[in-house]
Amino acid sequence: MTNTRKMAYIAVLSAISFLLMYVQFQILPGVDFLKLDFSIIPILIGLVILDVKSSFIILLIRSALQLLLNNNGPSSMIGMPMNVIAYAFFILALAYIWKNQPTIKSYVGAVLTGTIVLTLAMLVLNYIYAMPMYAAFANFDVAKFIGTSRYLFAMVLPFNFLQGLIFGLVFYPVYRACQPILKKF
Repeated sequence: MTNTRKMAYIAVLSAISFLLMYVQFQILPGVDFLKLDFSIIPILIGLVILDVKSSFIILLIRSALQLLLNNNGPSSMIGMPMNVIAYAFFILALAYIWKNQPTIKSYVGAVLTGTIVLTLAMLVLNYIYAMPMYAAFANFDVAKFIGTSRYLFAMVLPFNFLQGLIFGLVFYPVYRACQPILKKF
């Protein structure tokens, strides 16, 4: 594959990923600030047809577009770096467990590993990064209003665990449906 073609795929997948960020779903009742989007699907397609580096480039371009074109102030500035890190862990799990041995068993193992690592990363990042940043820059002290344990274990943990599982459940049928197209790559 030529570099020009590869760059074109990265650009198209980044644009699709950016657009998918606008389609958001609330998956936990009463927690309207944690929303699921499927912007990771084009990133994972980039992983399959290109490579790990290209999928990270797609992730970074998508995130930069979000910050430049649809910045929601402190919530975007605080949340986007965490989103990039969490998605990177999920991508790495699929890259190193499933992509090298593409069986359904390895896919399930990769999704479970990616989900667990994504969830643990978000717990740690929320505790050491997001909570202090929201208190300092958004005048929202999570510990004071919600409670640290309640926020982390009743909101962040179940949301991210469900999110990882949903990503895995959605991507596999998309991957299977695209098999005839992906074989050309």
